[in-house]
Amino acid sequence: MRKARFDRLLAATAVALTLTSYGSSVFAETAAASTRAVAAATSTDPATTDATAPAQAAPEATKSAPAATETSKPTPAPTEVTSAVPAEDAAKATARSIADTAIVDKLREQLTTGKFDRILGGKKERGAVETFYAGREFAPLWITDGAMNERAKAAAAFLSRVDADGLEPSEYPVPEFKSGAAPEALAEAEMRMTDTVLTFARHAMGGRVHYSRVASDIVYELARPDPANVLTRIANAKNARTALDSFNPPQPQYLALKAKLAELRNAPLEKAKAEENRPEPMRMHVPEGKILRLGMSDPRVVAVRKRLDVAGDKGNPLYDDAVLEAVKTFQTEADITVDGMLGANTVRAMNGQPKAVRRPSIDPVDVVIANMERWRWLPRDLGRTYVMVNIPDYTLRVVRDDKLVWKTKIVVGKPNLPTPMISAEMKFITVNPTWNVPPSIIQNEYLPALQQDPQAMERIGLKVSQNPDGTVRIWQPPGDKNALGRIRFNFPNKFLVYQHDTPDKYLFAKEARAYSHGCMRVENPLKYGEVLLSLALPQERYTEDRLRKMFGGSEININFPTTIPVHLTYQTAFVDDHGKLAIRDDVYGRDARQLAVMKGSDRRVADIPIERARASSAAPVRMPPGTFGDGGGLFSGPSFFERLFGGGSEQSSAPRPRERVGRANERHRVR
Repeated sequence: MRKARFDRLLAATAVALTLTSYGSSVFAETAAASTRAVAAATSTDPATTDATAPAQAAPEATKSAPAATETSKPTPAPTEVTSAVPAEDAAKATARSIADTAIVDKLREQLTTGKFDRILGGKKERGAVETFYAGREFAPLWITDGAMNERAKAAAAFLSRVDADGLEPSEYPVPEFKSGAAPEALAEAEMRMTDTVLTFARHAMGGRVHYSRVASDIVYELARPDPANVLTRIANAKNARTALDSFNPPQPQYLALKAKLAELRNAPLEKAKAEENRPEPMRMHVPEGKILRLGMSDPRVVAVRKRLDVAGDKGNPLYDDAVLEAVKTFQTEADITVDGMLGANTVRAMNGQPKAVRRPSIDPVDVVIANMERWRWLPRDLGRTYVMVNIPDYTLRVVRDDKLVWKTKIVVGKPNLPTPMISAEMKFITVNPTWNVPPSIIQNEYLPALQQDPQAMERIGLKVSQNPDGTVRIWQPPGDKNALGRIRFNFPNKFLVYQHDTPDKYLFAKEARAYSHGCMRVENPLKYGEVLLSLALPQERYTEDRLRKMFGGSEININFPTTIPVHLTYQTAFVDDHGKLAIRDDVYGRDARQLAVMKGSDRRVADIPIERARASSAAPVRMPPGTFGDGGGLFSGPSFFERLFGGGSEQSSAPRPRERVGRANERHRVR
């Protein structure tokens, strides 16, 4: 019996030592408790007690107990005790180690030798990926223990639902990670998953369609993600889904559209279909006859009132101011001479075919998706303070800290002379601006007019001069009739567009206002100036009245110490200030073009930019020397860009700025 008790004590001690070898104090404490229990059992269990030797058994149990208790302390385990790990678990650990090592070796081999270039797109694309994997000693990102890990599963689940962000899930295929597959197959699956994730990040940040495939007058600095940074962000993230979602646009306007997209996908299309099937209204025929002018009375005026839907008494035959303004608006819209008179050309235009209107897609989901895509082109950081123009909405908004500060109506470019889509920095305001006619207008409109009538420019208040190299300049001095009005807002850009006042206020009464040559006419320019200057130069306390008192015959530039970002956007779908989805006409046809690319055969490569012919609007117009004036150079000096946006000295025949206000050499971006 004594030998049996001793064997039990040895067994308990061995259990404690084995558990201690794992370095777990909890397990050790449990083992010690078990040892004490065994010792107690051997001294009290009647079935195992030797009645002939009670005195000797008790001391031996007492001596063994402290030894068992001592094993509860975490001490280094002897080598022979480590072998107590269950044989099945040890085999699994060895198998996992061999599988991961084999994948690491294959990743290293295939990446460094360029065998994965066919997946990643080439040597250039592979370089950044190789850098990432080399930094982690080529350990796989998406595989653990020879199988698809939790990070990969989370990423796959996210990619299957990217349609919520207007993307196409089929463009982000997830490879199959077959359990027990060969290391070569798993290494390839690893790289295909990496390529899929990088493709998503590129599309999420820069768009599935590069803007160059839509139009030549769109230029943004796209946020192109670095592959190594993308993979590092995901590797370090606690949640792969959150990390992937962070590549989508963060702007509140984008997130609002995303929410509306989810609503639309569950909404019926009857409303859109009804809009499409709505019949065209009957148009009133205007009889031909003599030219009608302001103040004249004629029965045909009644037809004009009905044809143009002039407010007031439709039966009034008087050609009053209301009719005059309506005719001028029609002439502008029809792209014919704007004189406010009812002549033969105007009558023929009124009785001709109505202009085609690009209506929104029958499916508003497509419109929203196209707009979400365009948000990917815009800067992620719009600026703490910024100006945002929405071309199809004909509005301009000043925003600070994501809150609307001020809003006004604008007139934008005609469909054949569209306002470009850009982001630029507003640097200064010009009071009493000189209008330097853009080369495109000189070439297409004024030179033909001068060939017909050499005095044409002089009659409308424009000046013409020529450099010795033949460069032609046409400009209009400051004044009440200046085409730019009394104030201009300057944000230098390659398209030579800006925002400005206008002497023609009647167009702001129109709902659709695409009538300019590309620049933006502002309905309330003095208030706009006051708002901008209150943000850029608050200590100067500029007001509308102070700006009005600066009117005169010489230019005055008010420089911003910090520039203000200006974003010219094309939002045919947006969430308005009341939280409702607003849809606007596709006035330039950009929705149609963009959706055609997104759904066309080239969609797989649509994120790759294409070369387009450079716009010629900025190229100076040249004529043979001597065509205008004496040919000896009635004008010489600064470049066209300097004359347009400031920075150069003016010639003596043109107005010279009498002063500059602000610190021109301390410009920074307003945050």
